[in-house]
Amino acid sequence: MPGSRSGDAPEDWRGHPRGSREYRRLLVALAFAGVATFTQLYSTQGILPLIARDLSIDAATAALTVSGTTAGLAAAVLPWSWVADRVGRLPAMRIALASATALGLLAPLSPDAGVLIGVRIVEGVALGGLPAIALTYLAEEVDRRHAAVAAATYVAGTSLGGLLGRLIAAPVAEQSDWRVGVATVAVIAAGAAAVFMVLAPRARGFDRGPVGGVSHVARTIVELARDRVLVALWAQGLLLMGGFVTVYNYLAFHLEGEPFLLPPSLASLLFTAYLAGTASSRLAGAFAERLGTRPVLIASSGVMLAGLALTLVEQLAVVIVGLVVLTAGFFAGHASASAAIGQRAASGRAQATSVYTLGYYAGSSLFGWLGGLAYLAGDWPAVVALVASLTTLAGVAAFGSARATHH
Repeated sequence: MPGSRSGDAPEDWRGHPRGSREYRRLLVALAFAGVATFTQLYSTQGILPLIARDLSIDAATAALTVSGTTAGLAAAVLPWSWVADRVGRLPAMRIALASATALGLLAPLSPDAGVLIGVRIVEGVALGGLPAIALTYLAEEVDRRHAAVAAATYVAGTSLGGLLGRLIAAPVAEQSDWRVGVATVAVIAAGAAAVFMVLAPRARGFDRGPVGGVSHVARTIVELARDRVLVALWAQGLLLMGGFVTVYNYLAFHLEGEPFLLPPSLASLLFTAYLAGTASSRLAGAFAERLGTRPVLIASSGVMLAGLALTLVEQLAVVIVGLVVLTAGFFAGHASASAAIGQRAASGRAQATSVYTLGYYAGSSLFGWLGGLAYLAGDWPAVVALVASLTTLAGVAAFGSARATHH
């Protein structure tokens, strides 16, 4: 893109080389940014039953403290990308994290469910600045030969953040109440955000070229949507993430009842199943390289369905195995689809990726809430039926990605 550079680096800026001081600072900063973002995003997920009881609301309404936040994030992805093009990547991320941290500290003070959900929605809008910008910032500042390793470090931070938010809030909340649990997570996120602010090196690769308006972005997305293969890949994020979050939203409600009677602090340990996604993502990448992405996507849906079926068994050990299997299947599908989008979109890659991200969190919001209605109507089997439908649709849509992925 033409334009003058915002920094004073030479025009042939190649990025910080691996092993340099600035490279290490950038990776640590982005890892902490991932922790700051995702601890807050999912901090209420492991304590939804406690919130529901304290505020006298049903499971579906309590789940809006998660779905509302991810909905705010989904709605903000494209606007944040536009803001970052105008003011720069680093200033935009700093604004996003500072705003989200302040809102995260206010959320536990909410007097009722309406205010809590409202604050969480606005917090999601603020949090949208990180996933929308971080990888672009990283690509501009790191030597491209090492960009994949650097990106993996950021993703590890997001995974760790999501896990910490869930694991910390529940035991703290059980010993006190949900407000203290959420506040504890918010304080940890504030600390992580502070580390990012201090360590993140100034941007040298940002090119403040001409910024297209909303109409330009809309035209690009319409053009991309004519590619049926790309649309099929977008559908993976919407459907798989929708089903995945729905399971994690309502499993704690299921396990606190008969015959499990599991307290929230123990139920929160089930989120360690997320670690299965680390291994499955890497395996999915290796298989996709050899076989193409389409078989991996179809297999991922099948693995998720198998894991889902196991959660219907009324034995805790079997439910745990089912959750691990489902989680591995989800992350394999997500990793494969998101990688294929980057390969498929020859032009408008930023918009193609943003639409996938938007669909990913929109699915989390919409189906994460609808799963609550299913739970109220037919308990856990109804939730399983909803998620099975979404996962099956994702498998069917994967057939449409055939031409995208054989390489």
